[in-house]
Amino acid sequence: QVQLVESGGGLVQAGGSLRLSCAASGSSFSSNFMGWFRQAPGEERDFVAAVSRSGRNTYYADSVKGRFTISIDNARNTVFLQMNSLKPEDTAVYYCAAAEWIRYMTSIPPRTAYWGQGTQVTVSS
Repeated sequence: QVQLVESGGGLVQAGGSLRLSCAASGSSFSSNFMGWFRQAPGEERDFVAAVSRSGRNTYYADSVKGRFTISIDNARNTVFLQMNSLKPEDTAVYYCAAAEWIRYMTSIPPRTAYWGQGTQVTVSS
């Protein structure tokens, strides 16, 4: 059984930084893409960023381009999201996800194979 476990959320002031981690476990884990979504109260779950398992291809939502960086440690099946210049509007629960194809990540609604349990990120003004 595949599990995605996030860590690294917390409270930070506007302009600060946080780094999220997500470790995938399970012998059957073979998704080609890993990524992050976020969901604010009363809002839909939105795509944030994704990366191919090789690390060669990255994808970002316009709202985080230039501020967030996604990376992957393929040997450890772990994906990271470095979040800089955080804004109050970045406040949300952040979910790790995995999917076979990038279009499954960016479709509305997303068609990911696996979800993590979520980690809260709160940015104070």
